[in-house]
Amino acid sequence: MLGAIVGDIVGSIYEFNNHRSKDFPLFSEGCNYTDDTVLTVAVADCLMRNSSYGEYIKQYARQYPQVKGSYGGRFTQWIHSESMEPYNSWGNGSAMRVSAVGFAYDDLKSVVAESKLSAEVTHNHPEGIKGAQATAVAIYMARKGQSKEQIKAAIAKSFGYDLDRTVDEIRHVYVFNESCQETVPEAIIAFLESNSFEDAIRNGISLGGDSDTLTCITGGIAEAFYGGVPKDIADKALSYLDADMRKVVEEFRERYGLC
Repeated sequence: MLGAIVGDIVGSIYEFNNHRSKDFPLFSEGCNYTDDTVLTVAVADCLMRNSSYGEYIKQYARQYPQVKGSYGGRFTQWIHSESMEPYNSWGNGSAMRVSAVGFAYDDLKSVVAESKLSAEVTHNHPEGIKGAQATAVAIYMARKGQSKEQIKAAIAKSFGYDLDRTVDEIRHVYVFNESCQETVPEAIIAFLESNSFEDAIRNGISLGGDSDTLTCITGGIAEAFYGGVPKDIADKALSYLDADMRKVVEEFRERYGLC
């Protein structure tokens, strides 16, 4: 899940100022973690405590109310309400926070079920659930040594996403979109066309759109496929986190053999 955090931090300055090229400094002035990282850590922490996703997500969002990029409008209302009822979102927030699920479980059935649970506390629309499941399944398959061709075929068949486009084809027509259905497939394609973890991050940024979230999704899959995050990139990303979040990330990585 550190790969997801890297993607979020790198993409944080491009969300509203898209960069349609792979040529850019990986960590630039103004980079920081956003809500994507906060909620990714929340899900990881919840998994390790075997607790309630809704409670942990609310707790973290309230603990980190001022983040770069801010939280979505309906999510903000949900954070500050007393209700734990979901609001039928199909937004890409369910997919950007789910990476820990793909790393924590060792059978596909559990990954599919747990990613649904992590999504539906807010994103109980079928597209919101599907986006989280597709992301987690891609991470799980990558961890298990499946090829890109196998991952592509399985995701396309199970979730109906069009993964036959190329990064170049998408880049010239893609616009900002916060839905799962128009973020998750693009994020997966950015991974499929990559030749390294860093190259996957650069592919994701170059597509534009909701850059931090798209590349957060790409980063989690790339970490699983390429066997981790390069140490210099990992260390730099961790340096942006406060002590509490860094502790959770390091505990998760140690527990699930990701160090």
